[in-house]
Amino acid sequence: MTTVLLPSTLSGEPVVPPGVRTVRYAVKEPLPDDLLDADALVVWANPTWQVQDAAARMRRVRWVQTLAAGPDVILEAGFAPDVVVTSGAGLHDGPVAEHTLAMLLGVVRRLPTLVRAQDEHRWALELSGGRQARAVDELRSLAGAHVVVWGFGSIAARLSPMLVALGARVTGVARRPGRRAGFDVVTADDLPRLLPTADVLIGLLPSTRATRHVIDADVLALLPAHAWVVNVGRGSTLDEAALLDAIGSGGLAGAALDVFETEPLPADSPLWDERRILISPHGAGGRPVGGAELVADNIAAFVTGQPLRNVVER
Repeated sequence: MTTVLLPSTLSGEPVVPPGVRTVRYAVKEPLPDDLLDADALVVWANPTWQVQDAAARMRRVRWVQTLAAGPDVILEAGFAPDVVVTSGAGLHDGPVAEHTLAMLLGVVRRLPTLVRAQDEHRWALELSGGRQARAVDELRSLAGAHVVVWGFGSIAARLSPMLVALGARVTGVARRPGRRAGFDVVTADDLPRLLPTADVLIGLLPSTRATRHVIDADVLALLPAHAWVVNVGRGSTLDEAALLDAIGSGGLAGAALDVFETEPLPADSPLWDERRILISPHGAGGRPVGGAELVADNIAAFVTGQPLRNVVER
């Protein structure tokens, strides 16, 4: 009998083949001792400490499925090197693309300023009708804007046509150049040429040793002063101190951030007080779309020795 542990946060019940037992567990509690011999563990919205505890105590686990798009929590938890890890890549493409577009439109159309003005019962003349500033160095529309998406995977492929529909031009950045989903993709070596022409830099990068603080002061300095940074990948990829310096000095127009180095974002973080930063509480993904189906497919493959979907290189 193969035992697969399912998190309490998983919606739906995966259909499993004969010979498979599924058991639900509470994600905010240590695994009970009688479940430590399970063959597989499915993870969704588990606290980091809980995953680390599972890695230290599970004796027979051979496969871990995370429903998160990024598997960094699993890879850093301490599971044995021979444990297969699969990700939730593709499950969050739609929600993350929508949230990214919402945050970008929000800052471009100055929605935070409008909300503050509404709270103050103030008619925001600076943003009304014909009185809007017409300075050429301000980004007030995505029509004609150049958007650079760093981390051009399945989420970027879903987002980019939305940006194009609003009149933007999109260039992707990834480890390998070429054409993906109909868009030109270059490598990070091209950033010194590319970023000075960008109006928006969107970060969709995973958390790895190579991407830690990759969006740093040098990268931010390449952007024009009117440009906006939107980060919905992982918080560790952005140097938050460098971002604050760039915005405070006038080197950037502002930022919209859904992910942070420390989450929840501490109450004393200076990011809260910067009026040109829109903060979202790591809410882009929402619930994984098709999570139960992915789990079911991978359970069937696991017990029959077939290739699993979304295997992560370790």
